[in-house]
Amino acid sequence: MSYLGENIPKLGFGLMRLPMLGEEVDVEQVKEMVDLFLEAGFTYFDTAYGYIGGKSEKAIKTALVDRYPRESFQLATKLPAWAGPKTAEEAQQMFYTSLERTGAGYFDFYLLHNLGDTRTESFERFGIWEFAKARKEEGLIKHLGFSFHDSAEKLDQILTEHPDMEFVQLQINYADWEDPKVQSRKCYEVARKHGKPIIIMEPVKGGSLVNLPEPVAKVFKEANPEANLPSWALRFAASVDGLIVALSGMSNVEQMKDNLKTMKDFKPLTEEEYKVIDKARETLHSVPHIPCTSCQYCVKGCPMQINIPGVFEAMNKIYLFNHEAAAKQTFGWNTSRGGKPSDCIQCGQCEAACPQHIDIIEQLKTAVEMFEN
Repeated sequence: MSYLGENIPKLGFGLMRLPMLGEEVDVEQVKEMVDLFLEAGFTYFDTAYGYIGGKSEKAIKTALVDRYPRESFQLATKLPAWAGPKTAEEAQQMFYTSLERTGAGYFDFYLLHNLGDTRTESFERFGIWEFAKARKEEGLIKHLGFSFHDSAEKLDQILTEHPDMEFVQLQINYADWEDPKVQSRKCYEVARKHGKPIIIMEPVKGGSLVNLPEPVAKVFKEANPEANLPSWALRFAASVDGLIVALSGMSNVEQMKDNLKTMKDFKPLTEEEYKVIDKARETLHSVPHIPCTSCQYCVKGCPMQINIPGVFEAMNKIYLFNHEAAAKQTFGWNTSRGGKPSDCIQCGQCEAACPQHIDIIEQLKTAVEMFEN
């Protein structure tokens, strides 16, 4: 049975981490990347209202929309109703601002951005579901869906309440496949249960699966000395059923060339290669890190409202992947709506509630050294 996006080549160009010259996008390098991408036969571009403060949408107008026939590519963008608007009019204006910035005329794929947690409520309050469907009826949106970061249970609820959504964008990679917080596999299975095709984001986990701990890298190198580490991650994502595209947020020409090499003659993972992935995942989880399952018990009793699991998530990006930039970004996002580790008053309520018996107070002191000093 055919599905939406089945015939779209399976690598998507994610425009969140574009090359920069100081504070501005390096548009000339983006043009070169766009040219290479299209010449290799790939056609899907993904941006968002908020990427690089709106500069991503403007850059893709110059690098793509103004230079190629509109029917030769698919362009996707996203509306983050939770990110600042105070009225329905302000939230809905984001759509028209994206149209103006990109000059695209219409969007092939349009997404309600980053549903989950308390963010979902904003789309209800501002009438964005109905607004987006009306724009689809006008032809300004060809296909309507949403991106999602939350539990499989919440995803099931949203898809049950909004069955007319045509696709879902999910964070899927081999490291997060069984992760109790991200729930990649569980969310994927929920989407497929509802008959929705998938767009994959973070297949290389924001670059974290490029620089793996030596024991994990060794598993891959012994299995195939010729294959680089990102290619394993990209092929894992692109091998799932019901895939529209797997997005890669490429930041320079070299990354583009490397991903094109992997995906131009794409071959799904074999049964033996899946066993290698399983072994690598097990090895990764055996690397020393904070064994937090994000059960949230520690948060409920915290008088300073510190997002303790969110802090530990950031710390583990350093422990597991040595990815300092991603760790700092995660820390900033996860502590943006509550207390920081330095606010800890060492009351001990968190440690009493933790089923993993983590020495939370000492770990928060380490987090202060990592991220606040």
